[in-house]
Amino acid sequence: MILRQWHTYLGVFIAPSVLFFALTGAYQVFDLHEPHGDYQPPPILQKLAQVHKKQTLVVRRRPAPRPGAGGPSRDAASRGPGGAPPPTGLGAALLKWFFALVSAGLAISTALGLWIGLSHVRRKVVAWSLLAAGTVLPLALLAVA
Repeated sequence: MILRQWHTYLGVFIAPSVLFFALTGAYQVFDLHEPHGDYQPPPILQKLAQVHKKQTLVVRRRPAPRPGAGGPSRDAASRGPGGAPPPTGLGAALLKWFFALVSAGLAISTALGLWIGLSHVRRKVVAWSLLAAGTVLPLALLAVA
């Protein structure tokens, strides 16, 4: 009984962060947070991705390489370990969609768990307080970072 109560309290406290990471991770799978070609992502997606990946709202732009500069090209910088190009093809596309579905499932499951936890807990004030703390604490830490 006490284990279930602690599970509920912990789940309610971390639910806002789990939702944040599930949702921001879903669009990062498809590189919707980075400009490429003619696509320019909305600034909010870039900022949320920075929080997800670097724990800051500051989006650092890479300077465009000058023609004839000796630095690595953008294509070389996007290569994976060992200089191999990033995976493409049907398998990579299916894996991306699988991970996007996992992200959506995690968000839905977390939202349902949050609803269950908040509606079936005995000490509702404690649960709602933990939800508020789990929402405000990361925002406050981000503000001072």
